[in-house]
Amino acid sequence: MAELYVGLMSGTSVDSIDAVLVEFSGHEATAGLHTIAAIGYPISAEVREAILALCAPGPSELDRAGQLDRQLGALFAQATLQVLDQAGVQPSAVTAIGSHGQTIRHRPPGSVSTPFSLQIGDPNTIAAHTGITTVADFRRRDMALGGQGAPLMPAFHNAVFRTERDRAVVNIGGMANITELSAAGGVRGYDTGPGNALLDYWIKLHLGKPYDADGAWAASGAPNPELLHRLLADPFFSMPPPKSTGREAFNPSWLERACAGLHVTPADVQSTLAEVTAASIANGVHEFARGGELLVCGGGARNKDLMQRLQRRLPTWTVAATDHYGVDADWVEGAGFAWLARQTIRGLPGNCPAVTGADRESILGAIYPA
Repeated sequence: MAELYVGLMSGTSVDSIDAVLVEFSGHEATAGLHTIAAIGYPISAEVREAILALCAPGPSELDRAGQLDRQLGALFAQATLQVLDQAGVQPSAVTAIGSHGQTIRHRPPGSVSTPFSLQIGDPNTIAAHTGITTVADFRRRDMALGGQGAPLMPAFHNAVFRTERDRAVVNIGGMANITELSAAGGVRGYDTGPGNALLDYWIKLHLGKPYDADGAWAASGAPNPELLHRLLADPFFSMPPPKSTGREAFNPSWLERACAGLHVTPADVQSTLAEVTAASIANGVHEFARGGELLVCGGGARNKDLMQRLQRRLPTWTVAATDHYGVDADWVEGAGFAWLARQTIRGLPGNCPAVTGADRESILGAIYPA
């Protein structure tokens, strides 16, 4: 019997809330997945700036965090009701919502004495406003078991995209992460480093645009060799997996330190940042296999310049958006959190210890009944 789930996601770019209505058929983890409807629900500039301020390294205000938690919960609920209305589906027909929430701090093992990951977007508010059981707080159980709590998508990628060929799935959001699906079996994944976050920051700073459409501005410049060397010299890139990262490490201050003493045009800095994203992803792919299929999802899949940089660095790989493999690249993560909610509701594990470094597989998240 078919089951309907909603997956919710707001990524590091903090540009919108992905709301994806997904139908699953069958009972196995690899059950058929069909995306019925999906939307990008806008986050206002005011709320976005408040989130970004809260995400910035340094002390944060608990009052502000508590209020944003409730405000975002209401926005997530509104996104859910809108995607259901678009699909002509009643809330009562949906088994559960899987809500990732909005990450405001991610401190993985090795970065602080007591690792933690904190997401806001109150699931109690989501359940109360929608009348739908909500599953949330997916990362902290994995961290309680010694894991990174990220990335969470490899288990979903393994269920949906595995084939008899070597495949890598790369999500390019604010940060980028890779899932390695070997033809011989097994799955491995980790964060590769910055994705779109610094590209968005830099073009906003200099051109007042929210993002670099098609990577046109980056394509107009040229990578600066010295700046590229400085950025890629960051110890994170040479760390072995498991590893995860976020704005705590790759932020404007990190870029400013690397630019110190260099005379580089803004367009060339943008081109260099794009090359850092492409190089860090390609290095991970090269370590995995000599050739295969690279499936790209997230906002970066719509960046023509970035996709071309990846293809140039990976000439023996077929580089294409996940659209070509049955799942719209814009909605993969949202669909993934719908899948994780389904795993939780069914009492099945959602993490992948080989990816996160957790001691064992575990059911993830907490269930907030309607």
